Amino acid sequence: MPTHAPAHSLSDVTASDSTLRRFLHGLPGVDAVGLEARAASLGTRSIKTTAKAYAIDLAISMVDLTTLEGADTPGKVRALGAKAVHPDPTDRTTPTTAAVCVYPDMVAVAKEAVAGSGVKVASVATAFPAGRVALDVKLADVREAVAAGADEIDMVIDRGAFLAGRYLKVYDEIVAVKEACGTSARLKVIFETGELSTYDNIRRASWLGMLAGADFIKTSTGKVAVNATPANTLLMLEAVRDFRAQTGVQVGVKPAGGIRTSKDAIKFLVLVNETAGTDWLDNHWFRFGASSLLNDLLMQRQKLATGRYSGPDYVTVD
Repeated sequence: MPTHAPAHSLSDVTASDSTLRRFLHGLPGVDAVGLEARAASLGTRSIKTTAKAYAIDLAISMVDLTTLEGADTPGKVRALGAKAVHPDPTDRTTPTTAAVCVYPDMVAVAKEAVAGSGVKVASVATAFPAGRVALDVKLADVREAVAAGADEIDMVIDRGAFLAGRYLKVYDEIVAVKEACGTSARLKVIFETGELSTYDNIRRASWLGMLAGADFIKTSTGKVAVNATPANTLLMLEAVRDFRAQTGVQVGVKPAGGIRTSKDAIKFLVLVNETAGTDWLDNHWFRFGASSLLNDLLMQRQKLATGRYSGPDYVTVD
């Protein structure tokens, strides 16, 4: 399976602001109508019985179970960790989730809650969700999370710099954060696609993040009006597919925000399979950033197993 390595064939495009701009603006323009039509078409695929059961278990295993609220407490994070390890306590065949995602000050609590389970601890950093602080503060945020045991860091790009065309500043910050992650934490780079305005910008941000060393590219923080959509996720899947074809480097994708039902999750898995391919159908390369999705996946799983729809009262509340 491909792993992350320097993109030697593209190293010259980041030599200066002008070369990086030339490269990013030289990427093919996005046909918005065609992109949305393809995403909608793939979303109509019907997945039944055995394939549906497989897809639900796969989706559960891809969830980054998330709590990112000012009112988060150690007790809430411990409960979330317990749910990530045993999503359905009545059925121990249920897969664990991929990770729990918390603020840096809750990493140690989450790490203890999932110890020995294989569930990763992800932490948002770099002044999430706005990212509007000095670089040294962002790096301190990352180092705090990594020192507490974070396996993954979810950073936000400086959207203001990106939209102003200061691409090399964004690139340099991602490189610096990647270095702060060291060898122990993978880096997910969040674009906040709802604030990038155009599909062309999402494509440029995807390539910029990958050039800078992102292990994952992620749609959104979940804190704005427009988060993950089938169309913007399809576009990012095309980017990681094309990036690997050109460089040999595989990068993951994480849609986040607004994915709440099993039906939604399965649509995204179809996008992955039909666009990037089966190499991405694994939680090492594809994740769902979600807080409520897991509950619906568990209810649908119970219905397939028993023939009865239990309802939300029969699953633990996040």
